Amino acid sequence: MEHAQGTDAGIVLAGRYRLGDVLGRGGMGKVWRAHDEVLHRTVAVKELTAGLYAAEADRAVLHARTQKEARAAARITHPGVVTVHDVIEYDNRPWIVMQYVDGPSLADATKESGEVEPREAARIGLHVLSALRAAHDAGVLHRDVKPGNVLLARDGQVLLTDFGIAAIEGDSTITRTGELVGSIDYLAPERVRGGDPGPASDLWSLGATLYTAVEGTSPFRRTSPISTMQAVVTEEPAPPRRGGALAPVITALLRKDPAHRPTAGETERMLLDAMEGRRPRAAQAHVPTQRVSEDDLRDYYATPDGSTARLPQPQSPPPTPPHASAPTARRDQGRWRTVMVVVAAAAVIGGAAGLVAMKASDGDGDTSGGRSGPVPSASASADQVDGSTGKDDEPVLKKIPDGWKRITAPEGFSLAVPDGWERRTGSDQIDYSPDNGAHSLRISLDPQPDFDSSYAHMRSIEKDLSVRLPEYERIALEENVFRDRSGSRWEFTWVESKDHPGPRHGIDQMYFAETGGPEYALYMTGPEEDRAETRKVFETMLRGWEPPEQTD
Repeated sequence: MEHAQGTDAGIVLAGRYRLGDVLGRGGMGKVWRAHDEVLHRTVAVKELTAGLYAAEADRAVLHARTQKEARAAARITHPGVVTVHDVIEYDNRPWIVMQYVDGPSLADATKESGEVEPREAARIGLHVLSALRAAHDAGVLHRDVKPGNVLLARDGQVLLTDFGIAAIEGDSTITRTGELVGSIDYLAPERVRGGDPGPASDLWSLGATLYTAVEGTSPFRRTSPISTMQAVVTEEPAPPRRGGALAPVITALLRKDPAHRPTAGETERMLLDAMEGRRPRAAQAHVPTQRVSEDDLRDYYATPDGSTARLPQPQSPPPTPPHASAPTARRDQGRWRTVMVVVAAAAVIGGAAGLVAMKASDGDGDTSGGRSGPVPSASASADQVDGSTGKDDEPVLKKIPDGWKRITAPEGFSLAVPDGWERRTGSDQIDYSPDNGAHSLRISLDPQPDFDSSYAHMRSIEKDLSVRLPEYERIALEENVFRDRSGSRWEFTWVESKDHPGPRHGIDQMYFAETGGPEYALYMTGPEEDRAETRKVFETMLRGWEPPEQTD
């Protein structure tokens, strides 16, 4: 056993490594800055503090892991992997002497700035991916890719460190049965389930790491380890709102099934696009187009472009939807936006339906007819859809599901709605409802939109409503593709106090039928307690939607 002079800072390990200040610490140990008095260079020394408090059997496992980390890193020759210089033993514990990196970890950088700009995050991701590919080629899985293990040198270099739980081909496992190792919220779902990890597991962790970089928060961290593991396995993360061109890459990497994730080569090409500010089209092939089971996701939904989002809270007076009435009427540039603001204001003051068509109720206390029961199920069987797509691989209805009917409106559009849903009278909007607005579908059209995109339009509407609606909360607001056209999807909640009091939930799909317009808005609302069925009805309605035929 090697000895050291002194205690803590200032001690000299193995006669050459003088410890300085602590660079960082975690559950397994801490890392010191040290001076190599033989080669006269600064190094980093990793101390395994966990072994001080472990039982003898556990200490042996921890020591074996440390030795394994050194062997794993030694097998990888790559400038993006932190070099291991030496492994020594002191105080009956192994200490690893490593390359010193002058700069913070990605975790520290994120804490300081709150978020990393998407193009910079893509650059960082490319470096980490390159290091992972080198590791995988050497037969090593990292298994603990996370922001704390990505080091950002001040000269721009990015390095991956801490192969302490790496799996090496040919080595017998040192992880005991039933034991999970790694940071739980960055573990791939297959690892949480107890399956064997592969290169795709490291790529999933890279996706979670990049999500944290751009959003400033871990996508799956919850209030306890158990709830965090459950989120990793069953829930979809809120869409990376600050992800820019990197967002679809993150979504693709976070697919639950490793077979559906992009390969390292595909990921590299997508990250290159994102780093240059281009939205990677290749990511679409790996993006889910439909929600995972409603029971699994509960508070989450998958948007048409594969991203997902957490549900918001509700509001008081019925906010008016982001769409104007008079679907076939032409209007001057800017008028639609003005109408929306005016109606939204009226809704807050106590008005009726408007732009975001949020007429709703929770059943009790309904002053306008009450509810007729739960929203009908909208699951279409395989023989009710065809292979063409309504939005991003989502099939278009070729046969109306049982309990549904097709309606052709005087305005020229056609759509499928559940039996019992009828067009409401006494409204200048095109609304369909089975219960006087407790559950409601609204169709709006702007022949001459004054926004360049539906996404910009939605953002403008939300900016106003988020101020005027006290308990408004966004679930998601994302660009997508609908019927091969540019669109956007918005989901949110609020609490209504008037016609249908209680928590409310709304979903809105907008898209440009042609470049420059017309722009359609398909919106649905219902009580928050029915949101799972509301989503099902909405998705089936979207697949059955047929706009008016375009005329020259």
